[in-house]
Amino acid sequence: MPPRLAYTTLLIDEYDPALEYFRTVLRFIVLSDVSLGDGKRWVVVAPSHEGGALLLARAGTPDQVSMIGQQGGGRVWLFLHTDDFERDYLHLQTHGVRFEEAPRDEAYGRVVVFVDRWGNRWDLIQPKA
Repeated sequence: MPPRLAYTTLLIDEYDPALEYFRTVLRFIVLSDVSLGDGKRWVVVAPSHEGGALLLARAGTPDQVSMIGQQGGGRVWLFLHTDDFERDYLHLQTHGVRFEEAPRDEAYGRVVVFVDRWGNRWDLIQPKA
């Protein structure tokens, strides 16, 4: 099998509230939740069983804590594709997600920028066919 990017680490403050957010608000599935001892866990979530996944890592040092919500340096750095923009946009709205703009159409598809509970900026995108 050729190399592939498997996980992107996302710094979080606590595991259980993060899992609740990803399951309820973003409707991700939990691919793994394994205790590593000393309060550490191997927690992997993804929108589906296909494609990329996030490794949720509880910040363990002051430097890591300062980076929660800032891993993208203020830019959109997480991109969530959908096959039904309106369905997912409305779902996010009903869960109180903060949007930074109104949905717009771009050359690559329908998109809106939202901010997760930690301050990370995401694009919700329905790619053009």
